Order: sequence, then structure tokens, then C-alpha cells
Amino acid sequence: MTRGGGGALTAAMGLCVSLVVGMVSALNLGIPLLSASALHPSAGSVVWVVDGYVAVFACLLVPAGALADRLGRKGTLLAGLSVFGLGSALCALAPATGVLIGGRMLSGVGAAAVLPSTLALLLSGGSEPADPPGAAGRRRGRRIAAWSSMTGLAAVLGNVGGGAALQTGSWRVPFAAAVPLTAVAVAATALAAPRVPRHPGRLDPAGAALLTAGVLALLFAVIAAPRYGWLGAPVVVAGTLSVLLLAGWVVHGCRARTPLLDPRILAAPAVRAGALGMALTFAGMFAVMYLNGQFLQYVRGFSVLGSGLRLLPMAAALYLAPRGGAAVARRYGRRAGAGAGLLVLAAGLAVVGTLDAHTGYPGYVSGVVLVAAGCGLAGPVLSEVLVTALPASGAGTGSGLQSLARELGSAIGVAVAGSLTAAGFDARLPAGVGDPGTVPAALAAGADRVTVLDAFTGSAGNALRAVAVAVAVLGLLVVRWLPGRRPAGQNAHTGTGGGG
Repeated sequence: MTRGGGGALTAAMGLCVSLVVGMVSALNLGIPLLSASALHPSAGSVVWVVDGYVAVFACLLVPAGALADRLGRKGTLLAGLSVFGLGSALCALAPATGVLIGGRMLSGVGAAAVLPSTLALLLSGGSEPADPPGAAGRRRGRRIAAWSSMTGLAAVLGNVGGGAALQTGSWRVPFAAAVPLTAVAVAATALAAPRVPRHPGRLDPAGAALLTAGVLALLFAVIAAPRYGWLGAPVVVAGTLSVLLLAGWVVHGCRARTPLLDPRILAAPAVRAGALGMALTFAGMFAVMYLNGQFLQYVRGFSVLGSGLRLLPMAAALYLAPRGGAAVARRYGRRAGAGAGLLVLAAGLAVVGTLDAHTGYPGYVSGVVLVAAGCGLAGPVLSEVLVTALPASGAGTGSGLQSLARELGSAIGVAVAGSLTAAGFDARLPAGVGDPGTVPAALAAGADRVTVLDAFTGSAGNALRAVAVAVAVLGLLVVRWLPGRRPAGQNAHTGTGGGG
């Protein structure tokens, strides 16, 4: 067995995943504190504080994964953790909203180098030369499923840990706490992670630049939509620029001898299904995560710690559901496994979308548990489909591709939930209040509390129902594209060149 193949490696990679994924959601419960802080951020700035991290994180995932394949996965992971810790320290000390957003983006750069390398190292550690036929494939599937479960659990536990830190009364504490935790992750990785052979391919700076710029422009359009509107000039310009840049990346990738990621792999139905399915899964989950803290604190009146603890049933569902999803996929095929998960996710979103200001916690938690269960059922199946689309030599790139799909979905879920909730919230308030955008601003403007909470829950419910419809409709495409069963050893990769 290669060094680092046991529980120590899994624990170290789990800590790394928990840090970079948990930090996506750790601040969600802190939105009320941040909105009322001395920084006085606008509603648009709050969305950028949440999504600025995700934007940089997502647009660099594939290039960072490819870089790790070529320069060394362990070294790339350690460097990424160091940058992540530096960005967290900058956030903790930020004197202004702009610095806070900048620190979040710097942390996103580090996170992009961390996440693809964790899965690639898990897949390369602990090989057994004398394995019986099929054992290596089963072990690979188990590790992908375990890693996928880590990412879902980290999102919920980030809320819980963030809630505990925010109980101090300052939104800065989660960032300060991330610094020593990052140091522990660096030490654990240095001791447990194996050094694996590098991929001999060349770097593709032109492909990396085109893909990164295209994804960043797309994410800017998505994140800016709540402020400017989906048909606003900045959103349309950024969306058009994204289409042009990504088209240029496709042309370049088809012509390059060693592309960053061969665009032709996207022609494989299984790859399209995995990417779209992962994006839908996390769009639904993070639409709920973005609104969780606001509902539990504004409407139900819980503290930030109390709100975080009341989300633990989501963590339980995310821990248990992958076993059921894997069992369904083994018995009935991948279509059944992923389709069941997406159906449960859409149902959970619909349940949460029917709640109002008078709904108690039991009614609320039943909906969010369904959301988490849907993610847990579908996530491992979709993750395995997407990661196995590339050969083992491109494990970092494959991991980056599926992580990109997930983070794009997360950003879109936050942006759609944020924009629809903010627009509906202002429209439901009395004319004399203006366009406050947030619950604290509306209350400060003198609006009646009952009216404000009804406006918030009504607009949030509409947003979540819209996301539920999108998950249900687009989920049909995912099920159609997915292969029913995959014989042992079959690979979804159909393009030439490998992609990294």
C-alpha cells in the first residue's frame, strides 16, 4: 500500500474539504450581522461577499486541477492552503467592504488549488497491486462517493461552525478561526498525503486564460443580476463576453495538441449529465442555504448558534442519503439513483417554498431535510460519472471539472434566490418604505415588522418554488443523458487528447 492510503489521508483531505467548502456557507448565518455592522454593506455588496469567494473559486478550478496534475498535487494543495489562510486573515481584519470582498476572492484562489487536489490524492493513495478483478473500480467508486459526501456535509457543518463562531456577535470571528484551522490542515496534509507521479503534458496558458475569463464573466453576470436585473446592461455585456470567451476556448481546445481540457469530452452525454446534474444539485441546496440564516433569525427569532444547530438534521441527511443513492444505482442503474435524488431535491424546495412567517421549525426542517437528502442521493452518482470521464492521469482536471459544475451551481443558486427574493421583497412593501432590499433596512425605514416578515417569506417562497421547477424540468435532461449501467472498466471519456 502506498504511503498515505489509509484513514490519515482521508481525515486530512476531509479537513481540507471542510475548510474550503464550509467557508462558502459559514457566512450565510452571518448575513444579518454583516448587514447591520459598521461596514454598512448594500444588499448587492452582501451578495458579492458571499459569492465573490465562489466566483474566483469556481473559475480557477479546472486550471488549478490541471496545474496540480502537471506540477504535483501535494505541493499545489499545500500552496493553496497557504493562500486560503492568508485570505481568511485579510477578511478577519478588513476595515471596509471592498477589502472584505478582496480577501474573500484571495481565499477563493487558494480554495481552487485545494479542492481538486484532495480528490486526486484520495484516488491515487492506497492502491493494492494484488487486488482481485473489479476491486480497484469499486474502491475508486467508494472514494468518490466519500469525497462527494464530504463536500455536502462541509456545506452544512460550515453553517453550524459559522453559527458557533458568530455567536460572539462579530462576523469576523469565522475568518479568524479559519487561520489556525488552515495551519492544522497544512501540517496534516504534509504528513499524510503521498507524492504521486506528475502528468507529463505541457501547460496550456492560452486555454487556461480563455476558460478562466469566460467562467468569470459568466459568474459576474449571475452575481450582478440581483443588483442590475437579468436584462441590465452590465449583465448582458458580461453574459455576451462569456459566450465569446468560452467559444474561443472551445476552438482553441479542439486545435491544441495538449489542451487544458479537451472540449470534445463535453459531447459525451454522461459528461453533460454529470455536469448539469451537479450544478442543479448545488443550485438547489445553496438557494436554501442562502435563505436559511435569514429565515431562522429574522422570522423564527433564533440566535446565530441556535440557527446553526437547527440545521444539523441536514447534516444527518447528507451523511445517510449517499448510501441509499449508491444502493439504488447498483440495483436499478445510475438513471434511477440520480433521478430519485433530483426528484427528492425538487420536492424539498417546493416544501420550503410553501412556508410563511407563521410556520414553525418542524415544518421548516422537514423541507430542508428533503433538500439535503436529495443532494445526498444524487451527488455521489453524478460525481462518479463526471470524474471517471477522464483517465487517472487527469484526475486533478476531472475533479476540477466536477467541482466547477458544483460551484457554478452554488453561485447560480445564491444569485437566483437573492435576486428573486430581493425583487419580490421590495415589491411587497408599502410604497413609502422605498426599496430597502433587506429586512434590517426595511425595519429601520419604519415598516411594520409583520408586514416586513410576510414580504420576506412570500418573496423567498416564490424564489424557492422557481428553483424547484428548474430542478425538476432540467433534471429530466440529466436522467435522459445518463447511462443506465456502466460495465466495469468502461470510461465515459470519448475525446482525444485526454484533456490534461
